Amino acid sequence: MAFANTAAAQSTAKNVIFFLGDGMGPTTVTASRIYKYGEDGSLTMDKLERTARIKTFSDDAQTTDSAPSMAAYMTGVKMKNEVISMTADTVATPPGKDVNGNLTVNNCAATGNGASVQTILELAKSKGKAVGSITTTELTHATPAATFSHICNRNAQYHIAAQVVPGGAGYNAALGDGVDVLMGGGRNHFTPFNATSNKTGRADGRDLLAEMAAKGYVVAANKAEMAAAPNTKKFIGLYSSKSHLEYELDRTATPPLGEGANQPSLAEMTTKAMDILSQNTNGYFLMVEGGRIDHALHGTNAKRALTDTIAFDDAIKAALDKAKLTDPTLANTLIIVTADHDHTMAFNGYGKKGNPILDINRDYKTGQPSKDADGNTYTTLVFGNGPNRPATRTNLDSVTVLGDNYLQETGVRLSSETHGGGDVKLLATGSNSKLFKGTIDNTKVFNLLKTAFGF
Repeated sequence: MAFANTAAAQSTAKNVIFFLGDGMGPTTVTASRIYKYGEDGSLTMDKLERTARIKTFSDDAQTTDSAPSMAAYMTGVKMKNEVISMTADTVATPPGKDVNGNLTVNNCAATGNGASVQTILELAKSKGKAVGSITTTELTHATPAATFSHICNRNAQYHIAAQVVPGGAGYNAALGDGVDVLMGGGRNHFTPFNATSNKTGRADGRDLLAEMAAKGYVVAANKAEMAAAPNTKKFIGLYSSKSHLEYELDRTATPPLGEGANQPSLAEMTTKAMDILSQNTNGYFLMVEGGRIDHALHGTNAKRALTDTIAFDDAIKAALDKAKLTDPTLANTLIIVTADHDHTMAFNGYGKKGNPILDINRDYKTGQPSKDADGNTYTTLVFGNGPNRPATRTNLDSVTVLGDNYLQETGVRLSSETHGGGDVKLLATGSNSKLFKGTIDNTKVFNLLKTAFGF
């Protein structure tokens, strides 16, 4: 049953939660639904009653990357691939390496190379609202960065990090007294170079986390520290030392195999962020990214992509449940769920209903394994491109293809699977959700968010 939209007459939304499933195209949503709940089941996001179809192309490409697509949502401006929250004329100029081999040299300062454009997070902050940006990727990755930073190339992550330190060198003054909640991975972008451990870190020697603590932020490195943090102070949680958070499938991993056992789930991060942001009586804007969906798809590892999509959907449910504790009809809360782009994963063959979505395809008439033109079995999920294109196809068996590390076969052989250029879905519920309908360009979402907020 869909969530009732009893807030249709509400003139403005006090709170907006913007959920972004990175790379979560329509096939990924469908496959995840079947994987968890079966063909007749529903994800939480499926139950949101307002829907739209989003065009995602960037200023210079039919198929966008995450930087300009998320920035289009956040700013209403089309920009080039790799550019984050800048004007359309900005040229994507890669950062350079320092003496330690890390990309800390910012090459974006060329005269006339674009200008910053205001994000919805910055606008909300200027109106007195609390703001937050949380992700399962590095905090300085393209999607979260598009909410709070401006730079000509997404790979200049050390300079993106400096933009969130209130009063520090390189600070983004449009953030006022600072983003109230920040969570993700990639602690190395905030801390000095470490020659003895991971050989990453800031060549300038700055400890941005110490600087933020001096400005009143509570700094957390794991799930326990996040849970213990007061809800009355600004907060930054970086739960991975030098990379993204673990895939959901690998969350049991402990050091040295991984940091997953000590990392909060996206649902836990979301509800904690809401606890902190809701202290502001003016309301809040929160961006929540399920970022590792994209990474698994790039690797053509459908199982990890689907499990991370389910974790993302669980975060949506947690947010809805929490919001309704104080706003039962969502009269004051708008929740948006969308993706920044598609991928090349395809739903393949005439499989029997109930056949495991990750398994080999089984014919709906006979229940027997389906065969290609050469008499070999194949999986229901495949990719248009990627690394796993065998020179000669052979039979696939269920034990192999249902394994955690199985990589689906691809049509075109590339070292890494690419994004897809197809439209993505947007789903919405709550205050002013009726604004979101039809087929619209991703840049139009920014204007609809402004209207929903009453800005």
